[in-house]
Amino acid sequence: MNISFDSIFELALGVGFQILLLIIAYAITNRLGKKLISSFLHKSTKKQNVSEARVLTLEKLLVNSFSYVLLFIFIVMLFGVFDLDIGPLIASAGVIGLAIGFGAQGLVSDIVTGFFILLEKQVEVGEYITTAGYDGIVEEVGLRTTKIRSFDGTLNFVPNRQMEGVSNHSRGTMRALVDIGISYNDDIDHAMAVLQNVCDQFSQDERFEDGPNVLGVLQLGDSDVVLRVIGQTKNMEQWGAERDMRKAIKEAFDQNGIEIPFPQQVTHLKKDSQ
Repeated sequence: MNISFDSIFELALGVGFQILLLIIAYAITNRLGKKLISSFLHKSTKKQNVSEARVLTLEKLLVNSFSYVLLFIFIVMLFGVFDLDIGPLIASAGVIGLAIGFGAQGLVSDIVTGFFILLEKQVEVGEYITTAGYDGIVEEVGLRTTKIRSFDGTLNFVPNRQMEGVSNHSRGTMRALVDIGISYNDDIDHAMAVLQNVCDQFSQDERFEDGPNVLGVLQLGDSDVVLRVIGQTKNMEQWGAERDMRKAIKEAFDQNGIEIPFPQQVTHLKKDSQ
């Protein structure tokens, strides 16, 4: 059976055209599907009092799942373009999957743990958490891994099975805490009065939900008396409030002649006897 060059060219052209159409359809469906998922979630949860963080978490999860399913469909249709039977391939994949299943227990554990993390709402996108030795902001909760962005910009991919003992710092009010030392020669009551005056000024700050107030003497150090100031702030606002309070306290202490001790070293020189 002779096959002419023209027939081969026509066959290749037809297959190439089908592949091109398939790629274009995949790209359009992928982009359109992601937009529809995002639009549907925001509209359906708008009247149900669902937090924005929860919506973002579900959106990223559904988008990832949609991408996996769409990719599988694309591969199946690509096999169809070349007239390849997908049945034996799926059967072979099932046998191979069974063979390596015992070695993929970690993957299964990741998926199961990720499911319960989402079900129990342990973390949401945009929240500040500590887990598995990492601190940072949750960027994505997936079926296998959770992405945590550290404050230095590092993006950490944490397997879900390693997320044990999650500390969520973004639920409820947070605590702004400032410890400040004064000299033993200074009057404690006067220093506490100056501190309370600073606290009263910050009580009008919208970042604070309660306080701040002077708690009292925390400890008697080697060279200073440590006083503590504490207040309840909105989520993620505690660090900025603490920085501003330290600056205001330093300025108030300078105006009132209250010393903040700092480490000093005294060196004694021994003269040699003549």
